[in-house]
Amino acid sequence: QVQLVESGGGLVQPGGSLNLACTASGSIFSIVAMGWYRQAPGTQRELVAQVTSGGSTDYADSVKGRFTISRDNALNTVYLQMNSLKPEDTDVYYCHGKIYSSYNRWNEYWGQGTQVTVSS
Repeated sequence: QVQLVESGGGLVQPGGSLNLACTASGSIFSIVAMGWYRQAPGTQRELVAQVTSGGSTDYADSVKGRFTISRDNALNTVYLQMNSLKPEDTDVYYCHGKIYSSYNRWNEYWGQGTQVTVSS
């Protein structure tokens, strides 16, 4: 009963920027954490950035100083501002959320993925 919908992916030149957005909808009691993962073909899905309900953030070392995660609690939306993009950032990016749908029922949810391609 919770869905994550992503937007903002696309093609950008090296050094450019993109802003991803993910909105959670449905039966939401509270959100423990939301974040972004990425997965290239033949690799494991890895954490890019996340933000918890308390506002703490975590970033992969490879994106620190270039990517910024933020949230809009009123809209149940998390953003990933990606600056100084590199070809090695090319991946499918997935939104993730740990969300309570009631006071005693939680699950982890995934978006469908959005393609980010950094190329000249």
